[in-house]
Amino acid sequence: MNLQQSEGSAAAAIHDDTLMQVVMVGLGEEMFALDAELVREIIDPVPATKVAGSRPFLPSVINVRGNVIPLADLRIRFGMPLRDNTAETRIVVIEIMVGGDPVLVGVIADRVYEVTEISKADVQQTPRVGMQWKPEFISFITKWRQEFVIVPNLERILN
Repeated sequence: MNLQQSEGSAAAAIHDDTLMQVVMVGLGEEMFALDAELVREIIDPVPATKVAGSRPFLPSVINVRGNVIPLADLRIRFGMPLRDNTAETRIVVIEIMVGGDPVLVGVIADRVYEVTEISKADVQQTPRVGMQWKPEFISFITKWRQEFVIVPNLERILN
C-alpha cells in the first residue's frame, strides 16, 4: 500500500466516524433522527392492549410476530399534544438496553420520512432554556437539509 492510499483510507475512516445512519421520523411538527442501529423494523399500527398501572408514556402492549412488546408514545414523554393515528402513522420497533438486557419497544411515529445519514460534525449544543423537553432526553441536535434535527436518547426516555 502506498502513502496516498493510506491517507485516503484514514480520511475515509474519519469521514465515516462523523456520519451516523438514522431513521427520520416526525412527531407532531418536530423532526427526530433515531439511530438506525436501534431500529429493528417499521410496521403499520396494530391493535394495542392497555396495561393497568403502566407508565403514562408506555400505556399499552402490542403483538409483533408473537412477541408482546411495550408501545411507547413519546408525545406524552415530551409533553406534546396527543393525536389520533393517521394513514402515515407507523410503529418503529427499536431495541434498547434496560438493566443490561436488550428489550424491544414499539415507538409511535406520526410519520417516517427516510433512512439517511446525519453528520456528527454539525452537532449543536443542546440549549438549557427555551426547550420543552428535559435536556437529558436529547443526545444531541444537528442539522439535516438546513433544518435542526433532534437525536433523542431513547434509553433515558424509556427507562
